[in-house]
Amino acid sequence: MNVPAPYEPRVPSDSMPPGRAALSVTWAALPFLTFGLATPFTFAAAALWRRTWHLLLAALVYSGVFALQVLAAPELEIAQEAGESGWSTAGLLAGFQAIVGCAHAFIVRRRVFDPSGAAGLAGNEKAIERVRRQRLMRQKARELAAADPGLARELRIGRPDLPRQYDDGGLIDFNHAPAEALTLLPGLTPELAARIVRVREDTGGFMSAEELSALAELPPALTADLAEYGLFLR
Repeated sequence: MNVPAPYEPRVPSDSMPPGRAALSVTWAALPFLTFGLATPFTFAAAALWRRTWHLLLAALVYSGVFALQVLAAPELEIAQEAGESGWSTAGLLAGFQAIVGCAHAFIVRRRVFDPSGAAGLAGNEKAIERVRRQRLMRQKARELAAADPGLARELRIGRPDLPRQYDDGGLIDFNHAPAEALTLLPGLTPELAARIVRVREDTGGFMSAEELSALAELPPALTADLAEYGLFLR
């Protein structure tokens, strides 16, 4: 049974899913990428989305700075026509919008895109759905094996050691699978797997997880997993 690798954040110290994390970074970088022109619109959009007083206040402040920047624009044009160098009021305001706005956006981007921390649970939801799907597949495979054991053997249900196309959700046929396949079940050490094979050869096989556990003298804690993943084709 393959265990999926844990989610690795693509953004340092970020627990959001990759797509949402990338979108949040792009949103936060807009003030810098537009040299401050998009700063008020960036925070205004976030304020409309999340409807929080902090974002609304920030949008108003940056809008006010943007208005001053527009009013100071003629001063910049006059300075350029006169061939003067240095920072004008408009330039300073634009720099403020770009640097401060970008830093501010990066600080609050988590509260904008994942205020409750629920987005980071998306990977968990997928894992839960995957486990539920595998349970259903094991149930369907057991029903097929009970109705048509010959077909189950042809499909190699419960034989992870053999090439096959049918997905049985991780079942293991304890009456036919080799010791190496038995160790795929958590808690079954090579020693226990070898013991199961020896008892199987002596008794001709098992009828249930309880019988297997009793005859092979397995730890009682394993019985539940044996019942969940075990198949006992005759």
